[in-house]
Amino acid sequence: MGSASPSYKGHRYPVEVISHCVWLYFRFPLSFREVKELMLERGVIVSYETIRHWCLKFGQQYANSLRRRRPRPGDKWHLDEVFVKINGEQKYLWRAVDQDGMVLDILVQNRRDKTTARRFFRRLVKTTRTVPRVVVTDRLRSYGAAHREVMPSVEHRSHWGLNNRAENSHQSTRQRERAMKGFRSAGAAQRFLSAFSGISPHFRPRRHLMTAPDYRTEMQHRFTTWEQVTGTAGLSTTA
Repeated sequence: MGSASPSYKGHRYPVEVISHCVWLYFRFPLSFREVKELMLERGVIVSYETIRHWCLKFGQQYANSLRRRRPRPGDKWHLDEVFVKINGEQKYLWRAVDQDGMVLDILVQNRRDKTTARRFFRRLVKTTRTVPRVVVTDRLRSYGAAHREVMPSVEHRSHWGLNNRAENSHQSTRQRERAMKGFRSAGAAQRFLSAFSGISPHFRPRRHLMTAPDYRTEMQHRFTTWEQVTGTAGLSTTA
């Protein structure tokens, strides 16, 4: 599905530089200052504050465009929640992935009760515009109560150790959380993770299921999609 390229009007840096900085930040566990240093090595002088502004402005746009181009999600959803410390307070990060590991949505909340589970279920249905065949969760009772209210016709499987797909999906978030020395606020965490979960997985195909030539071909295809999303397709590489 096509989508309009973002507007870069008023930015004095080339589109290629902007999109490359956003790609570096969301693809690798780098700080804004480290991205600035990498760009300086390439002869591009840009402040870390400017890079932060680009990531805030364009990161979510790029992520949304990539999501619109993804195939329809699978019919088996894995849901899980983990705690995150934000300014010394415990919050909960809810995440849903399909059977292929594609991230469906994430939600940062204060609690992990029935109300929050119900909100997450409804958000998932609205975001994906579909209803799964099976929902897999851990044994948190809130899932069962919310499931009976929101999607009672969907099969619900709940068993210890059955939800490794969703639990493994949290690993990249934990890595970024450590690199960023924690999130400053729940809103900042939601904004970052919403963009991160749309951009980072795009460049992480299931490498262990591919041969080396197939992996290179797939990555080239994904870079081409990135160029189309960012509006750099057909432009010469500056960095």
